[in-house]
Amino acid sequence: MSEKGAYYFLGYSLLPGGVILAPFSYLLLNSPPLAALGISMVMLGLTSLALGRTMPRFSSEASQAFLQAGMENTSALIEELGLTATAIYLPACLREGKPQAIIPLLPETVPRLERKVPGRLIVRYGPNPQDIGIAVSTLGSVTVDGTTDKLASGGRDIEETLSRILVGKLDLATSVRAIISDGRVEVEVSGPKLHYDNIWFYRCLGSPLASIAATVTAEALNRPVRIKSEAMEKGKSRIDMEILS
Repeated sequence: MSEKGAYYFLGYSLLPGGVILAPFSYLLLNSPPLAALGISMVMLGLTSLALGRTMPRFSSEASQAFLQAGMENTSALIEELGLTATAIYLPACLREGKPQAIIPLLPETVPRLERKVPGRLIVRYGPNPQDIGIAVSTLGSVTVDGTTDKLASGGRDIEETLSRILVGKLDLATSVRAIISDGRVEVEVSGPKLHYDNIWFYRCLGSPLASIAATVTAEALNRPVRIKSEAMEKGKSRIDMEILS
């Protein structure tokens, strides 16, 4: 039985018994202790039903399994193609309504996106023959695409949105700071629960925290964003991003 089902089972087991026991004990048996027990059963039953309603549809273990499967499939695709370039995070306005990331086929390519990128796996994003890459969804794509918040331009909005997602919604950090200067965005995540690993997948797309930060930044500024570096210092994750033309 799932955790959600267990709460419902407990609630529906306690509630009817308490509803019957409380008036029966008080009116017929004249037993305040048994009546109090019945009232307690009613309260516990209602509490269990309320907790069952607040449980997510998918358990944290199931969500982690889905995330792991998606990461492994994307990582296998990247390794099979031998891609080493850093991903370019696109806002929804440049990717047919859904934020995604493009991994260029050539690592030395500096992309200049002049129009909306078509909704395909293999895409051409510029006028030059070498401007080809693969477009993939990331953890940031799913997280930001699922929120109805309309992002406005500016570092304060980036910081507030990241705090709402990483601290409030996902509970992956304790606080977030963001600073925009000279075409770069620096994000500092305090108390991160996910860390950067030097693996192929992270070298191309960044860690999950960086992926979310890059997607939010791209959406807030309506500009492509590339992760330049990640570092872990004294319990803080520092993410340095470049705003592209």
